[in-house]
Amino acid sequence: MKISFSSLSRCSAFIRIISFLVILVLFWLPYGTFIYFFIADENQKTILAMVPLAIEFFVFIPVWSSYLHKQSQVYKRYGLEFTSQNGVELLQGIAIGLISILILFILQAIFGWIIWQQSNTFLLKVVVEGAITGLGVAFAEEVVFRGWILDELQRDYSPLVVVWTGASIFAISHFIKPLPLILRTSPQFLGLLLLGFVCIWAKYSCRGRLGLPIGIHGGLVWGYYIINVGQLTKYTRSVPIWLTGVNDNPLAGIIGLLFLGLLAFWMKLRVRNQVNKF
Repeated sequence: MKISFSSLSRCSAFIRIISFLVILVLFWLPYGTFIYFFIADENQKTILAMVPLAIEFFVFIPVWSSYLHKQSQVYKRYGLEFTSQNGVELLQGIAIGLISILILFILQAIFGWIIWQQSNTFLLKVVVEGAITGLGVAFAEEVVFRGWILDELQRDYSPLVVVWTGASIFAISHFIKPLPLILRTSPQFLGLLLLGFVCIWAKYSCRGRLGLPIGIHGGLVWGYYIINVGQLTKYTRSVPIWLTGVNDNPLAGIIGLLFLGLLAFWMKLRVRNQVNKF
């Protein structure tokens, strides 16, 4: 086992990443197969399948890193620090995400592309669900993509390659689904790519801490969840869907891409300012 880990540590980042994922899936496969065949509801199936897989990742990755890289305190290396500074940056990120979503929909209302409407659901319930969903998804994805994967890439490649590859892997990973669904959601790819850039540069701007990217990512998901699930808006269809978003998803429309592009540009400027301080 030591010899195999020693050999694997000298392989490229892609081989190391794929090897870990294969091991992870092999351990999860018996359980995942059971869920696939015996759970009918698709939402239940997704939750019951993905939550244990995420838990498995968080349990296995410290062991993997210890054997492969002789690295202890791996989560601290990834930027998951339980400090007041990281906490403040988390709250700042949540505010940035929520305000960005709010401004995006306010502008669409001003342009006459959407109209606000009263929710038919219990809004407080939606807000709480959105917070749990948004921050839960953001926490898991940021540790995986801006923590583990980014760390593996940084061991082998230049900063420019790391940024582009890390953002691309993040976007591509969201399209591991049946082909018809890939084709239907393909306009979201550029938005996911930009979100990858936003979160990577947000992390770099905080000297490697994950609080800000988790907050931004979580705030964006949370804000969109409240508006979408709470049914607070209705599209007027007065402009083409490529402008507002295919399938009513802002990530798949010009207006949403513009906002993410501006957010990415802001995070990039933060990185430059951080570099200039030292």
